[in-house]
Amino acid sequence: MSVIAGVTRTNCLFRLHEASIKKEEIVDFLKALKAYLKQPLLVIWDGLKAHRSRLVREYLDSLNGHIQIAFLPPYAPDMNPVEYLWAWLKRHAMANYCPKNLSELHITAHNKLKSAQKRPSIITACWMQGYAVVMS
Repeated sequence: MSVIAGVTRTNCLFRLHEASIKKEEIVDFLKALKAYLKQPLLVIWDGLKAHRSRLVREYLDSLNGHIQIAFLPPYAPDMNPVEYLWAWLKRHAMANYCPKNLSELHITAHNKLKSAQKRPSIITACWMQGYAVVMS
């Protein structure tokens, strides 16, 4: 199971997938972000190869600047607030969790991430951790 997510100043937005995240899932997620947030976006990405794919670039180019992209430096996951969301999910929300099957894992991960959306302190902590790394 894979998860694609974005962190705004006050929320986390995500989608779960049964397979790895590829360029098609990235475009679908960007479309969903654009529809949900309804405002120009700055997306800050890590170096995932699919982020730089032709399909993603063509989609972004078709938006006339509605979504702008910036890339984190290579090998800098500690600057990415989404990485701290994953750390919270793995080390706190689902620590020592052993699902019976993939379906149960999917449901539990979805519910835990939904709970993070209702806890602004988690989102703030994700940003603060990344910011602390940048400032050090």
